[in-house]
Amino acid sequence: MDAFKGLPEARVISDPSDLAPFLQDESHLRGILPLAVVKPHGPAALRELVRRAKAEGFGLVPRGAGTGKAGGCLPTERTVVVDFSEWPGEIQVSPQDLCLRAPASAPLRDVKAAAEARGLFYPPDPNSWESCALGGTLATNAGGPNACKYGMTRHWVLAVDALLEDGELHTFGISSVKANAGPSLGQLLIGSEGLFGFITGATLRLTPLPREYTTLLLPVKRWEDLLELPGRLCGAGYLPSAFEFFDPAVLAELRAHGPEEARRLPGEALAILEFDDRGSTSDAFLEGLLDLLGPVADQLEVASDARQRQGIWAVRRMTSVFLKERHPRKVSEDIVVPRSRLREFFAGVGRLDIPAVTYGHLGDGNLHVNLLAAGETDPALLDRQLMDLFSLAISLGGTLSGEHGIGLAKRDAFLALSDPGHIRTLRALKQALDPQGIFNPGKMV
Repeated sequence: MDAFKGLPEARVISDPSDLAPFLQDESHLRGILPLAVVKPHGPAALRELVRRAKAEGFGLVPRGAGTGKAGGCLPTERTVVVDFSEWPGEIQVSPQDLCLRAPASAPLRDVKAAAEARGLFYPPDPNSWESCALGGTLATNAGGPNACKYGMTRHWVLAVDALLEDGELHTFGISSVKANAGPSLGQLLIGSEGLFGFITGATLRLTPLPREYTTLLLPVKRWEDLLELPGRLCGAGYLPSAFEFFDPAVLAELRAHGPEEARRLPGEALAILEFDDRGSTSDAFLEGLLDLLGPVADQLEVASDARQRQGIWAVRRMTSVFLKERHPRKVSEDIVVPRSRLREFFAGVGRLDIPAVTYGHLGDGNLHVNLLAAGETDPALLDRQLMDLFSLAISLGGTLSGEHGIGLAKRDAFLALSDPGHIRTLRALKQALDPQGIFNPGKMV
């Protein structure tokens, strides 16, 4: 639309032939052609966009690098995509305050590298960490393997810079872990998927960089033996920095069709365990761990150097990409169940006869359940399978998303299965913070 070309401090894309890349993310969904895509370069662009959205009745949809898996950045009817990839700002590290400031446009890989260059560590590491933008990880409260020990993105956010309904930029929080002047509005924005306003930058908490890593490849002869390990480890005082797994069905896919290194993977099922505590490379630590693991560890492989560690992780990192390339219309969910109820969950999936392959973050119960045949399944049957999967997770004290978020993909299930009080509260907050509903309309609530 030509009307958007007069925006200050912005680049506008309005030719329909140039808008196609903005209709997709990494989910199985596709958005509606937006009115335009705006790449803001300063606050004047955002101020004017909000003014026009309220005056002319269109919505604003935030977008980072487009690596989300729930359709949260996809345009809905009569919306403008606000692409923050060109938002200005630099990464600034403060070792004295153990924090860094970064714009929403900063690639997560650069954020992590800037911290590491100063001997510090920003733990969140979603599978897309080499290609995603920081702003998207904040909006979705991204996780990753390190969440097993270090928690989700929200645990590492001290302050948030955000655009609100008044068209102005505001900062919520300070560069310190202690800030108790009322409820944390910054935390309200983390994981909100742009529902209440748009995140433009953040101050992130850092911790000293781990100096030791013990990385273990753990094949098991009996799949069921693996399901007890997360609870046993935590109960004995061992907290891995990561505990990833491949179920027998995923291993079968990798061995039959994956790259050469994947075809040699041992075991009926497989886990990757990593520890980064000081002393975790000592003989005493490893001996104690082996005693705890017992017969399950009879084929255990320990990475002897950084190259072997990278090789182990490379197979895990490529699993999602491999499955997507082989089954482009698959649906990938990311339910969560408590560690103590993992066996019950997989027994339930068997009873429900849900045709799925599963891998992911066994250490925190965040399971990537993939329905590979979703593209060839009758839509009504697929909806029923997904609702059964979500209901099973919730019945065991879990939830329907651990790190991908709700977006468009899980909106119907979220509304159907959530506590009604939860939905009422979210809608009341939405009405209070965005009374005209201009921010990411049609998502979540």
